[in-house]
Amino acid sequence: MAGQQRIALFIDGANLYATTKTLGFDIDYKRLLKEFQSRGTLLRAFYYTALVEDQEYSSIRPLIDWLDYNGYRVVTKPTKEFVDSAGRRKVKGNMDIELAIDALELAPYIDQMVLFSGDGDFRSLVEAMQRRGVRVSVASTVTTQPPMVADELRRQADEFLDLAQLASKIGRDPTERAPRVMGEGGERPERPARHSPPQNGGLERRYGIRQNQEDDFEV
Repeated sequence: MAGQQRIALFIDGANLYATTKTLGFDIDYKRLLKEFQSRGTLLRAFYYTALVEDQEYSSIRPLIDWLDYNGYRVVTKPTKEFVDSAGRRKVKGNMDIELAIDALELAPYIDQMVLFSGDGDFRSLVEAMQRRGVRVSVASTVTTQPPMVADELRRQADEFLDLAQLASKIGRDPTERAPRVMGEGGERPERPARHSPPQNGGLERRYGIRQNQEDDFEV
């Protein structure tokens, strides 16, 4: 039954933002959680993004703070600056490795992984999760030209969720007042709903999971 499925969300923040911006809507992260809570037991919702450390103000910081207090595990790292062969200054902030490691470590304790990304580099991760018995859904879109999801990633997934079709369930109501800060998804920070104290131990510290004597993992 769907209610018995243990689900974890893995959100590639930059990729999701680019996709929803192309589709013309903003993610309502409260509604996104509720949508997947209705599909099973939502064990974890991870959000990955790189941050420019030396910026005096980052437009994405209010979103990061809001997510961190409202049911998401936010994973960040500083961007790296480099100069390409043509002498152009570029900024690199890839979170693929962090996402892949978290997914593989959590694989024994979930039944379904929902990956919010269209990046074809994740195809190998999807295949590795499937070998571990995890059903993988990929959320992106094929309604744009060109599609925002790599064909090899879509083919590898057990299920493809088109964000254009999910917009009515996880999108922000366009009649709401426009947020003052537009980051990856355009969320406004709210008063913290909760803040869990730091936890000890490997899985417990990173994922907030504790293990009882029968080796049954739970939140």
